[in-house]
Amino acid sequence: MKFDKTQQGYAELIELLFFAYRDFTAEPDSELLAYGFGRAHHRTLHFVSRNPGLMVAELLDILRVTKQSLNRVLKQLIEEEFIYQKQGDGDKRRRHLYLTAKGQKLADKLVEIQLERISTSMKALSADAYRNVCEGLFSLIDEGDQKDVLARFKTARARK
Repeated sequence: MKFDKTQQGYAELIELLFFAYRDFTAEPDSELLAYGFGRAHHRTLHFVSRNPGLMVAELLDILRVTKQSLNRVLKQLIEEEFIYQKQGDGDKRRRHLYLTAKGQKLADKLVEIQLERISTSMKALSADAYRNVCEGLFSLIDEGDQKDVLARFKTARARK
């Protein structure tokens, strides 16, 4: 298929993103269904896994959901022992989030499913083509948020 930089080509790119996202999330969605969880639970597990000790306020900023929506998800994840929270040392109002062993196991399973899809789809690409895909996706992030995203990557890499 030929991809071009025309209005029609961009409309097709939009559709490709929709279809790619649909299929990228399908298997994890199916896995989460067994727990009565949805994509908000998945995103919460993912970011807490990558950022142990993440504050609730930071998670709200990352996910850009309402406090009420996040609280509903967190309540369920805490009650079912996938996540636990600790009060901050200096400020008791700050809540830091961590995965339990059960939560880490589920987060690992979900990321494994998605890593398989990503690695399979990217395997045929050259290093330059892969870099172009990453740069293209990165450029879709609002400019004001790009530094924060890069900082999160750096922090997560330092933990590994």
